Amino acid sequence: MKLVDDLLQMAPQMTAWRQTLHRTPELAFEEHETARFVTEQLRDAGLDPIEGIGGTGVVATIDSGKPGPTIALRADMDALPMTDASNTPYASTRPGCSHSCGHDGHTAALLGTARYLASNPPAKGKVVAIFQPAEENGKGASAMINDGLLKNHPFDEVYAFHNMPMLEPGEAGVRIGPTLNGFIIWEIEVKGVGGHGAAFFQATDPVQAAARLATEISSLVGRYIAPVDTALITVCKLQAGSNHNIIPDQAVLGGTLRALDKDVQQRLFDKLQQTCDGIAAMTGCDITLNKLAEVPPCFNSPEAALVARQACAEVLGGEDKVFPDAGPFPFTDDFAFMLEAAPGAYMFLGQNSAMCHNPEYDFDDNLLPVAGSIFVNIIEQKLGLSGR
Repeated sequence: MKLVDDLLQMAPQMTAWRQTLHRTPELAFEEHETARFVTEQLRDAGLDPIEGIGGTGVVATIDSGKPGPTIALRADMDALPMTDASNTPYASTRPGCSHSCGHDGHTAALLGTARYLASNPPAKGKVVAIFQPAEENGKGASAMINDGLLKNHPFDEVYAFHNMPMLEPGEAGVRIGPTLNGFIIWEIEVKGVGGHGAAFFQATDPVQAAARLATEISSLVGRYIAPVDTALITVCKLQAGSNHNIIPDQAVLGGTLRALDKDVQQRLFDKLQQTCDGIAAMTGCDITLNKLAEVPPCFNSPEAALVARQACAEVLGGEDKVFPDAGPFPFTDDFAFMLEAAPGAYMFLGQNSAMCHNPEYDFDDNLLPVAGSIFVNIIEQKLGLSGR
C-alpha cells in the first residue's frame, strides 16, 4: 500500500479517536457529544468548524485562498439502537446503543484527513469536511441541506466511503452509476377491537390482520416488480399483544422497501398501500400506512467514480485491487441527497469482520490511514496539495 506518511504516523491518534467514539455512541440527531468531540479536534488542528448544521452536523473548510473548485468529503456520525457484542476493551458503555455500522471509523478517518489538510492545504480551491448526523434513519443529509449546507458551504464534487465486510481487506469497490438502493422506511398501524382470547368472534383482531399483512408484504416484489428491476421489501418489526388470553386492540409493523430506481421504489410503496387497504377491507381493522423517511438511490457520476478508482488503486497498490462492478449493493445511504446536489462517488473499502448491523461487528482500525490516504489522493488529483 502507498499510504500518506503523515497519516500513517497519525494512525495511533486516529485509532484512539475511533475507540473513544465507539465507547460513547449516540443515536440519530443525538450526536451532541460526538459533535463536540469532532469540533474540538478540528479546532485543535487550527480549523474553524461550524456547528449545529441540521441539528448536530459539523462542517469545516480548508481554503487555499486561491480560485478553484470546492471538493466535499463526508462522514456520518450516528450509531444504532442495538447492543454491542464486540467484546472489545472499548465496547459501548451505553446499553442498547452501539457503533455496529462503523460510523465511528468514518468520523475518525475524516478527522485525520482534515487534520492533515489543515497542515497541507490544497493548492487551489477549497475542501469542505462534512460530519453528518442521522444517516441510519435517512434524515441527516436532508436536514443539513435544509439548514443551509448547500447555500453556505457549496461544493462542486462530493466523496464518501463505507467499510464493506463483503470485500477483503486491501480491496475497494467503486461503481459508475447506481451503487446503493434508495429506500422508504414505512410503518403500518393496525387498529382493531380488543377482547378475550376465547371470544375472538366479539373482537376485531389486529394480530390476524398484521400476520396477513406480513405474509402478503413478503410476496409483493415477486408478484408486481419485473425480474429485471432491483427491488426488495422487508418486515423488520411486528409488535402486538401483552398476554396469552388478551386480544389487543392494535398492532404495528415496520420495515423498509428498497430499489435502484425511484419509479420502482414508488410503485412498490403504492402496492404496499393497496395491500393495506385490502387487508383492512377483509378484516374490518383500521390500517394506516406511514412513510417515515425516503432516500433516493446513490448514483456515482462517471467522472468522479474514475477519480475515486484512481485514488483507491494508488493507495491500495494497483488497479486489480479496485472492483468497478462491486454491487450495486442493496443497502441505502442518505449520502444520495448530496450526490443529487453535486457529482461525486461513494466508495467501499474491504475489511474482515461480522457484517454491519451485526452486534459483533467492529470497525477495522487498519482502515483509518487507508481511507484518509484515499481522501487525500482525491484532493491531490482535483486541487493539488501545497505541501506535496
